[in-house]
Amino acid sequence: MVDKPPSLEDIVIDLVERVSRLEERKAGSRGDTFWMLDVLRGRDQDASGHVVFAGVVHTPTGRQFEWQEERTVVELVDDEWAKAAASLAALGHPVRLALLRALYEGVHTVRELGSLPDVGTTGQIYHHMRDLQAAGWVRQERRNSYTIPPDRIVPLLAILSAATSSP
Repeated sequence: MVDKPPSLEDIVIDLVERVSRLEERKAGSRGDTFWMLDVLRGRDQDASGHVVFAGVVHTPTGRQFEWQEERTVVELVDDEWAKAAASLAALGHPVRLALLRALYEGVHTVRELGSLPDVGTTGQIYHHMRDLQAAGWVRQERRNSYTIPPDRIVPLLAILSAATSSP
């Protein structure tokens, strides 16, 4: 038996339904505070749940970075949390955060960084940059010049967001 092709009316009804679902999803992403949670709830997930963070970042220097990561709660809980200590410790110093902010804003050389208030001597800047580099938060582009690796921009901002969110 050969299936009868859909009628024009059936096609239009199907398209209207599909457009309505798309519009509902789009409206939810703007007006609903928990739109991402609705997306996660609607996905086929394991029982533990998922943690997602993502971002589209337009830097003051005109560059754009897009990044996302998703981990299951089981992966996060089973992982060795102490491995995060060095990375978090590198971010735990106000001078290092000031240096990261300057790098984000487009300052790259140690000379430029040295003109910032309260960052210390050139030797102290190199010390902080070594710690940030060892933790993967900065990369040396050339001698005396540093940058934040593109795949670390959104995670850095996500950590700052979590650390500065109201309880």
